[in-house]
Amino acid sequence: MTSAPQTPPAGPIRPSAGVPQVVAHRGASDEAPEHTLAAYKKAIDDGADALECDVRLTADGHLVCVHDRRVNRTSNGRGAVSTLELADLAALDFGSWKLRADAEEPAESPDWTEHPDRADTSVLTLERLLELVADAGRPVELAIETKHPTRWAGQVEERLLLLLKRFGLDAPPPEGPSPVRVMSFSARSLHRVRAAAPAVPTVYLMQFVSPRHRDGRLPRGVGIAGPGIRIVRNNPAYIERLKRAGNRVHVWTVNEPEDVELCVSLGVDAIITNRPRAVLSQLGRT
Repeated sequence: MTSAPQTPPAGPIRPSAGVPQVVAHRGASDEAPEHTLAAYKKAIDDGADALECDVRLTADGHLVCVHDRRVNRTSNGRGAVSTLELADLAALDFGSWKLRADAEEPAESPDWTEHPDRADTSVLTLERLLELVADAGRPVELAIETKHPTRWAGQVEERLLLLLKRFGLDAPPPEGPSPVRVMSFSARSLHRVRAAAPAVPTVYLMQFVSPRHRDGRLPRGVGIAGPGIRIVRNNPAYIERLKRAGNRVHVWTVNEPEDVELCVSLGVDAIITNRPRAVLSQLGRT
C-alpha cells in the first residue's frame, strides 16, 4: 500500500452545516459497473465525499465488494460468493454486463471504456479499495456494508476489523469525522463491530420501520439511521423523530432531483447515490 501525499491537493468543497455529505453508492454506479475500480475512481474524480461498498467473504477468506449473494447478475460467471475462492472471482468479467445494459439507452462512450484496463472491471477486494482511498490525495470516507445472512456469520466482521486495523482505521481519531463507518441491516452485525471497535461509527440500515424503532430510537450504541428513500418519501416525520432522538440520518439510494430536494429540506446528514456528480451539481458543489 502506498501512502497518501503529506499535503494533498485541493479537493472538492467539504460539506458544511446543513449540507449533506454525498456518498457514491457502489461507486459512481450509474456511469460505471458497480463495485469495480472503475466506478470508485470515477466517484473520486467526480468529487464524492465518501464511497459506499458491500462486502462478502470468499471461500478462502478474502473480503470482496459484491452486493448480491451470487455473482450471476454482475459478472459472466455463476455461483455464490461464499463458495468461490478469490482466484475464481478474479477470472470473471464484472464489467461487460454494464455495457450491455447501457446499450439499451445509447449515449457517448463512458469514461471507463476509453482506456480499458482489466483491473478496473475485475472483482474488487476491500483491501484494494482501501488502497485506492489512501492514495486519493484528499479526504475520502468509506461506508462499508456487511451483508447478512451468510454462512460465514461473525467471520465477516472479524476479517473486516482486522483489515481496518492494518490500515489504521479501527480506532479513528477523536477530532474530526471518522474516515470509515460500518453499515448493516443486521443489528447483530453492528453489535459485533461495536464490541470489538467501539470508536468505529455504525449505521443501522432500514427497508421499513419496525414498531420498536418508530419513536426514533435505534439499536443500542448505534448513532446513525440508514433509511431507504421510500421511508423518507412516505413518512418524512420519521426523519424528524430520528433527529430529535439525537441520531444522524444517511439515506439510500437517492438518485432523483426531487428526492435530493426532499432530503435537503429534512436536514439529512448524508445522501447515498448512484449519481454523485449530478447530486453534487444540484447541491451547488464543484
